[in-house]
Order: sequence, then C-alpha cells, then structure tokens
Amino acid sequence: MTPTIRPTTKVVGLIGHPIEHSFSPLIQNAAFEESGLDFIYLPFDVHPKNLKDSIRGLVALNIAGFNVTIPHKEHVLELLDELSPEARVIGAVNTIVNDGFKLRGYNTDALGFLACLKPFSDRIRGETAAVLGAGGAARGVLYGLITEFKPKQIYLLNRHLERAESLRIYLQKTFSFNAITTLELFEPNALDSLANSRLIVNTTPAGMYPNEEDSPIVMDKTLSDGQIIMDLVYNPPETKLMRMAEGKGATVVGGSEMLLQQAAKSFELWTGLPMSVEKVRSVLIHGMHAVSMRG
Repeated sequence: MTPTIRPTTKVVGLIGHPIEHSFSPLIQNAAFEESGLDFIYLPFDVHPKNLKDSIRGLVALNIAGFNVTIPHKEHVLELLDELSPEARVIGAVNTIVNDGFKLRGYNTDALGFLACLKPFSDRIRGETAAVLGAGGAARGVLYGLITEFKPKQIYLLNRHLERAESLRIYLQKTFSFNAITTLELFEPNALDSLANSRLIVNTTPAGMYPNEEDSPIVMDKTLSDGQIIMDLVYNPPETKLMRMAEGKGATVVGGSEMLLQQAAKSFELWTGLPMSVEKVRSVLIHGMHAVSMRG
C-alpha cells in the first residue's frame, strides 16, 4: 500500500553507502502504517565525502531522524550534539533523533544483538567468541558480548590488523577486558581461533547483495555442530556463510532478526511508541522471500 504524503508527514530515513540492499524502509514503513502514524521512511545514499554536508542538509530540512549504516556509524559521532551513554561507550551510532534541530545519537545494535542471542545464553556465557570485522557494527556486538555474556576469550579478526588492534586497546581501556586477541582475517592462525570459538559473529559486509558468493570464512573445516554462527548480513536472507555452517550442523542465526530488533528500538526513539514487532516481522519475511525468489 502506498503511504499518503501530507504537508504534516514526518520524514525519517537511512544514510549509508551503499544502501540498495536495505530492508529498513520496508520495516519502518510497515510499522508506521500498522501504528497509524503520519511518518514516512526514505533511503539516502550518502557517499563518505558528502557525510558532513548531508547531515547539515537533513537538519535544515527538519527531518525527524534517521538510521546510520555502513560506513558512517563511527564518523557521524563528531557531527552530533549529544550521545546516549551506550553510543558514547560503543563509539558508534546507528540511530539519530532530531530534537528541535539538536541531533542526539543512539546505538540500538547492541540491544538487537542481545535479543537475538538470548535463547542461547546458556551456551554462550563464559565461552570463547570470535567477531569478524572491526567497524561500527562490531563495536555494538562486542559491547553486548562483554557486558552480557562475559566470554573467557574473544578473537577479533579483521582484514586490517591495525584497525582490530586499535579497537582491542579501546575495549581494554573502556571495560578493563583483557582477553581479546587480534588476528588478520585470512591468516593461518585465524583458522584455529574460529574452530575453537563457541560463537562466531560476522559483522563484515562479506556475502551481502550483490556479492552473494563472498564469505568472511572460506574454509568450512573451521565450523562444527557445537557452534553458533550469527551473520549480520540480511540480504540475501541466507548467506554463503550460513549455508556452510548449516552444512556442518551448526546453529545459525541470520541478520534479519537483529535488523528487526534494532529497528524496533529506533522506531520507539522516533515516535515514543513500541513497534508491533510480530506483525512487522511477517511483512519482513514476506518481503525477503519475494526478493530471494526474484534472485
């Protein structure tokens, strides 16, 4: 159903680059329609070199708020007026509220991540975990891991070791958490770290549309039936990594549920109302299925 646009309609949206893969407009517009709110959610493809000007433009247009995705989650911090406590600690923002032309930054990624893994808490708590990637999404995941699941060891793997090492130092200083080992994503030692991890979380865009045949893990011998593999990529709904993990009997958690859970918190920050998560989930599943069928 096409939303009705009025002079009173409040605009929220998404900034990132690229964004054509995103299901956030589907989620939020379905939620607005279900709640009868006069809002519309629009995607804005913002190149990194245009980030500062884009933020100024969004404020000038009095856009009510927006989500932030790759690659802007960390760089946007310096352009905001205030940060929530969790966004300040995590060092990344995925939700912004325009409150009377004052921009407030929040991070709902950690809440979405924890909601997805809550059913597996007993299997994860106090165990070894591996996080692939060292960007804004990884920061939210690591925040959730350290504060909620208290792993005995975290392996942090990234293509560029210096970025992973910088994040390790930050986490050690912020949380007094010393059990983090950094590795290059594809170095030989990485195989052992992955094989020894109860939980593996991919926060990189590897495998995301339109590069569905990519994977951050290239050898399935590192995967086993005792592991939980979570891929934050949600388009396609089933990634190559997820198929590899399922083939080894591992428990697989896709990115669509985290997308939904973090979106619900963003919706609440913009509107002051809870999202109808169950009804929106059915819309998301239908939309993702339609996309995969076209592919």
